[in-house]
Amino acid sequence: MRYLPLTDKDRIEMFETIGIKDIDDLFSNIQKKVDINPDLKLPNHMTEIEVEKNLSGLAGKNLHANNSAFFLGGGSYNHHIPSSVDHIIQRSEFLTSYTPYQPEISQGTLQYLFEFQTQVSLLTGMDVSNASMYDGSTSTAEAVSMAKRITKKNRVVLSSSIHPHYAQTIKTVSGISDEDLSYKGDILENLMDIESQIDEDTACVVVQNPDFFGSCHDLSYLSEFIHKKGALLIVVVTEIFSLGVMKSPGDMGADIVACEGQSLGNSLNFGGPYVGLLSTRKKYLRQLPGRIVGESEDVDGRKGFVLTLSAREQHIRREKATSNICTNSGLCSLAFTIHLTLLGELGFKKLSLLNHEFTCDFHDMVSRLPGFEVVSKSFYNEFTLKLPINADDFLDSMSKKGILAGIPIKRLLPENKNFDNYIIVACTEMNSKDDFDKYVNSAKEITS
Repeated sequence: MRYLPLTDKDRIEMFETIGIKDIDDLFSNIQKKVDINPDLKLPNHMTEIEVEKNLSGLAGKNLHANNSAFFLGGGSYNHHIPSSVDHIIQRSEFLTSYTPYQPEISQGTLQYLFEFQTQVSLLTGMDVSNASMYDGSTSTAEAVSMAKRITKKNRVVLSSSIHPHYAQTIKTVSGISDEDLSYKGDILENLMDIESQIDEDTACVVVQNPDFFGSCHDLSYLSEFIHKKGALLIVVVTEIFSLGVMKSPGDMGADIVACEGQSLGNSLNFGGPYVGLLSTRKKYLRQLPGRIVGESEDVDGRKGFVLTLSAREQHIRREKATSNICTNSGLCSLAFTIHLTLLGELGFKKLSLLNHEFTCDFHDMVSRLPGFEVVSKSFYNEFTLKLPINADDFLDSMSKKGILAGIPIKRLLPENKNFDNYIIVACTEMNSKDDFDKYVNSAKEITS
């Protein structure tokens, strides 16, 4: 074939070299119950018009944020993205630019990355930020690896109230053994309970705020305790808008802050691509993975931008690299920066407060439903709700009424049966009073 240069002889030689008989042997590690080639009953051919109509019909069967009363959160949030954001990022000079391998001729890319870093540092209350990571979970995993390098310790304590997917990513990417990892992931936790797990061999403690269950925490006391043990505090933020009304992680004593930046400039998009944020104290600058853009002057005294630090294996020897994640979320970080720039500091704070006010209104309505109990003692725009019936049954019935009513906790913590009746619900500026009324009336009908 035109675009497949290998001949059958080439393939046979390759098979012999790596010790396999045919191409199927490459997939022998996949469990047999996984059907690699499922029968999707697709037609052999269709015209372009027919394909568009067919796919549109299939997509129309989905219940999503644009055609339902939407109350899903859990790390991805439905916010309004101004149309000007997409208009700007689709300009050819932005859309086609990528990693500045020759930074001196990529001044536009470097400038917006510099602005992005500045915005992230201001939001998190930290001294320095890098030019972005893949997403919040991998950013958190890199923060853990960074803390282990700084402290030269291996033990990692994860709060039980961090997102379970983040905990799994940390273990996978950071290569932490079960012996060196403390994570329960099975309780609605009082943060003070984790003090007993911290010892002199602990490299870092990872805490999410607001946490997976929606609760908000003042981490000031905990950070002091952690530092006395010689460990670092890593704070995870999955809803960046919370930083418009809450005390910043830096003001609460965080050493490293890892965030998911999806809420600004990036739509839900079925889970990605998103943009990870990573910030730290100035003294840990050289352990920060990825790229850091700085401002400088040329020989004529004109302002210019440079790659101040490039700590990934693309730029330096692999054994010297702080990370082998070899890119940053360039276009997503640009969308983040454009959206935040359009809002400005005052607009960001107003929209942040609006999210909380909407959630307070919804909280008051749903907490009066018979048999419903709001478990979270504090919240920003998300809280945990205990139902009078099984969560799966409730959510299935609500979906049939056009309501995506929340996330069942047991889906993310399946080993714990205590969460059969618990869901997490989230509100944003995209929810209306009609959505609230529809939720409450339908819930009352389903559970009565």
